[in-house]
Amino acid sequence: MAFREIKPEELNFNPFQRIGKQWMLITAGNESGYNTMTASWGGAGVMWGKPSVTAYIRPQRYTKEFVDREGTFTLSFYGEEYRKALNLFGTVSGKDRDKIKEAGFTPYFTDGTVAFEEAEVILVCRKMYADEIKPEKFIDKKAEEKWYPQKDYHTMYIAEVEKVLIKE
Repeated sequence: MAFREIKPEELNFNPFQRIGKQWMLITAGNESGYNTMTASWGGAGVMWGKPSVTAYIRPQRYTKEFVDREGTFTLSFYGEEYRKALNLFGTVSGKDRDKIKEAGFTPYFTDGTVAFEEAEVILVCRKMYADEIKPEKFIDKKAEEKWYPQKDYHTMYIAEVEKVLIKE
C-alpha cells in the first residue's frame, strides 16, 4: 500500500466521529516487537504550539508497555470494513494471541514506529507528556464512579503529530 504525507493542518478530520464513533488503533514498537489496541477516547488539536493528540491507556493494557518504552507511537484510522478487526484489537491481548495476524493486518514501519497498511490515515506521534489520571482531581465524581469502578485509571499521553500519512 502507498501512503502520501500531508501537513497536519491539511487533514480533513472530525475527531468526534473518527475517534469516538469509528475508533482508532494506538500502536507502538518497532520491527523487533510491537502491539496495538483499539481506543475510542482521545483528542486532536494544538498544544504548546504544536499539532497534537491525546491518547489514554489503562495500566493493564499490553500496548501500554510499548508506548511507555518508545518515544513515538501511531494513531491510525480505518474504514468500516475493518470494524470486526478493531473489535478484536480492543478485546484480545497481544500478550496472549497474535491478534494482528488473526485480523490479517500487515505492519507498516515508518519513522521508527509501526502502523498498518490497512489504515486510511496514520498519525505518527512523538510523546511530549504523560501522566496518570488521579482520583483526587475529579471534579465530576460521577464520571469517576462510572468509568473507574476498579480504580484502573488511564495514563494520558500528549503527543506531537510529526507526520500525517493518508492512503493513496
